[in-house]
Amino acid sequence: MSNYYEYLHTVGFEETNLVGNVYYVNYLSWQGRCRELFLKSKAPDVLADLQDDLKLFTLKVDCEFFAELTAFDELSIRMRLIELAQTQLEFGFDYYRLDPHGESLVARGRQRVACMRGPNTRTEPSRVPEALLRALEPYSLGTAEVGRVA
Repeated sequence: MSNYYEYLHTVGFEETNLVGNVYYVNYLSWQGRCRELFLKSKAPDVLADLQDDLKLFTLKVDCEFFAELTAFDELSIRMRLIELAQTQLEFGFDYYRLDPHGESLVARGRQRVACMRGPNTRTEPSRVPEALLRALEPYSLGTAEVGRVA
């Protein structure tokens, strides 16, 4: 079993700019999509909790680009747990272009998420839900490598 959650994606024309390259904001959108599909397939209890009062606030995102992508490129977006704190998580995303000759890393990103609870007018930090911790366990860099912050 691999230590990342994988989202496979085919780039569409609507994700490119006027010169045919993928518009940068799509890389961030794919991070969100990968995280959503992870929750749907690996942590459905967390989705139910989101319908109640749990909120996952994205605090920070970034992406570093190594090569350009164009329409119909096949991608593997691989998500890992980078850091775990009491109320926050940081995910790493590696973007690989897949082709018959193999794969190549085209971008790398991160996303920091805070867990909050309460009504929209008064949310407060909340511990990372146990169901989410269990679901993420196979996708961490390893217990020795994941930064655990009190």
